[in-house]
Amino acid sequence: MSEVVVKIEDLSPIKKKISLEIPWDEVKNELNAVYHDVSKKAKIKGFRPGKIPRKILETYFKDQAETEAATNIVNKYYWQALEERSIVPVSKPDINQEGIKENTNYSFSASFEIEPEFEPKGYKGLELEKEEIKVTDDDVRKRIDEIKQMFATMEEVVEDRNVIQGDFVVIDFAGSLDGEAYDELKSENYFLEIGSGKFVPGFEDQLIGTKKGETREVKVTFPDNYHESKFAGKEVIFKVSVNGIREKKLPENDEHLVKNFEKYNSFEDFQNDVRKSLEEKVGQMAKINLQNSITDALIKENNFEAPSALVERQIYYMMADTQQRMITAGIDEQSVMDFTLKMRDKYKDDAEKIVKSFLLIKKIAEKESLIAEEQDVEQYLQDLAVKSARDYESLKKMYDDDKKKDSLTMELMQKKVFDFIESNANIKVVEKTGMDMEAK
Repeated sequence: MSEVVVKIEDLSPIKKKISLEIPWDEVKNELNAVYHDVSKKAKIKGFRPGKIPRKILETYFKDQAETEAATNIVNKYYWQALEERSIVPVSKPDINQEGIKENTNYSFSASFEIEPEFEPKGYKGLELEKEEIKVTDDDVRKRIDEIKQMFATMEEVVEDRNVIQGDFVVIDFAGSLDGEAYDELKSENYFLEIGSGKFVPGFEDQLIGTKKGETREVKVTFPDNYHESKFAGKEVIFKVSVNGIREKKLPENDEHLVKNFEKYNSFEDFQNDVRKSLEEKVGQMAKINLQNSITDALIKENNFEAPSALVERQIYYMMADTQQRMITAGIDEQSVMDFTLKMRDKYKDDAEKIVKSFLLIKKIAEKESLIAEEQDVEQYLQDLAVKSARDYESLKKMYDDDKKKDSLTMELMQKKVFDFIESNANIKVVEKTGMDMEAK
């Protein structure tokens, strides 16, 4: 009995072609199995299901049966050949075949991408800089001011004063173009922050100096690219009445601010916690910057091609992430789709860098035996449970899903590799003061 003939070709460092010749006996067996299934399901007048002669079936279902048999043969022998040779494709195969011919061996070829084979180099003894950022009192003050904005109150201005930058005004307005009024340019009790830039340029500035109860004429020229073409580039006159003025009041740096949080007994406790969280943030920032430096150095030292299938997959993930964040921010889906499609080419360089970084880290992990074991996952989850004050068992259940567990294992492996590279590097600590990254 003839055997399956398999031929492997290297088309490039990241692309292979596998050619297979399947003996006719194997093809005939597969065709028989397909026709057997077709016979059970086929409905032909004058014949009972399962009792239809083969010649009749071929008359009606030859193309369908041969296509199905060819697909089954390709799937079976393609994956079998790869498994026997420990070849792992990273792309879908590009199949080339001419179909099944009677009493003839069936031949097909499949081209596909693989991860590049290379020996990682230059990851020991790297010359690196690591930032050590000192959080200042000014950093803490700025962060507290940001938090205070979350607890700000909007209060009516009772004194007789003019509108100033940063005020919130309640206005009625009606606009006209060439003496004609338009409903699109009209609103009542509209709430507007002066200086927010939400209105046509010049509109908000002309309200500065008005008082409650005052009506003012405001002239503005709409931008040339304004979405309503009839107003684009045109001068519009608005009649604006100021119904009320409000201002944002921030809580003081005292116990009144702290009472918004259950975990602080005093403003000092709150202040210290803000400093601690900022120190953790700059520590994480410094760590990310160091990892980026390591990644850049590794890619520069190791020259290899990234499989296009992996790059395309990464671009898809990046686009999907951007789309999700924009939709969550309230942007309409069509605008989101238009934006991400325009950005697609700009994602390519970053996507290629991410793929190369992943392949390098994987190779280094294999070479240095830096694989994340089951106990590493267990320890991570235990530490996470303590840090987040959550129940360990319930946290563990969240990672029972194979996909989540694989992702965590990969993340821990990457951490091991970065820690290994860092411990074997020559690192110069650069001290910086303040989160604006200004050096000492």
